[in-house]
Amino acid sequence: MSHSYAIEEQVAVAAVRRACHLTSSVFNRLVKNETLTKGDKSPVTVGDYAAQAVISSILHHAFPGDPIVGEEDASDLRAEEGRVLKDRIIELANEALTAELGLGDSTTWGIGPGQEKSAEELLDAIDRGNHPGGREGRMWTIDPIDGTKGFLRGEQYAVCLSLIVDAKVQLGVIGCPNLPVDPSAPENGTGCIFTAVRGHGAQQLTLNGSNPTPLVIPQTTPETLNFLESVEAAHSSHSFNDRISSILNITRPSTRMDSQAKYCCLARGEGGAYLRMPTGVGYREKIWDHAPGQVLVEEAGGVVTDSRGEPLDFGLGRTLGENFGVIAAGKGAHSRVLAAVQEALNETKAKV
Repeated sequence: MSHSYAIEEQVAVAAVRRACHLTSSVFNRLVKNETLTKGDKSPVTVGDYAAQAVISSILHHAFPGDPIVGEEDASDLRAEEGRVLKDRIIELANEALTAELGLGDSTTWGIGPGQEKSAEELLDAIDRGNHPGGREGRMWTIDPIDGTKGFLRGEQYAVCLSLIVDAKVQLGVIGCPNLPVDPSAPENGTGCIFTAVRGHGAQQLTLNGSNPTPLVIPQTTPETLNFLESVEAAHSSHSFNDRISSILNITRPSTRMDSQAKYCCLARGEGGAYLRMPTGVGYREKIWDHAPGQVLVEEAGGVVTDSRGEPLDFGLGRTLGENFGVIAAGKGAHSRVLAAVQEALNETKAKV
């Protein structure tokens, strides 16, 4: 970690690790062991708020001047009708913050035994995620539970954190509690943290932050290439992706999973490309949904652009602006996939 963002990386890994343990605990306590009515999102709500509180609290102790672009705010929790939910969130957040120190942890980050925070401190930590974003300065992005439906199913979700400096993603850390450590030997357990620093490569760690393994995207051929895509058709057009597969003569079925775990799988050589094309007009991608994955894939030797071949712009605020989709792939495959996407888009325009 001897680089200009070494401390930031150490803090980010510690924050994501604690949030991963918290979200796993929420799943085991609230999803597996409690009866949920159809459509009940309360475990996701508890996990989202508590994980954002933990990460934001740690960042504030380590880098008090840094703003945060987060998904949640605490206004509902401050109301009387949110008191029961708030009490549960505070309890879970403090449980995570006061857990024993792990590899690389420091008490100066407000963690470890005896470091309980008041309810007001933790609500303030959640509210710190209200930064509007922009083109200048340092800012962190937090997505405390990316892939909420995957989380509720006990499948893939991710805890995502990035540091953006002057609109360029410099650091990304993604925790995937349910992702196999070794895709070729899933019986060897689950739980990984992926981290990348601009100019210093990408690596996979165990969930406790040990055993760093460098990540390099392998070369792919049409025979070995397949797509990573969202489970939900509402998030990305499966039919469009099928057309791209046809153009490229790809025969392997797509791998579908929720969250930025797709970026992680791409970075370690599972699948050859991640496609997320817009399914309708008006939706704008949030910067926290792509910033950590972008730097991870690029540092593993890949390319991330929109469907025009332009880099994603993280300086437009809390979103990426007008939605031209996202194409991520290894260097050798990206130009072929991009050309196929543009061919399919032209076909679609010709039919209108």
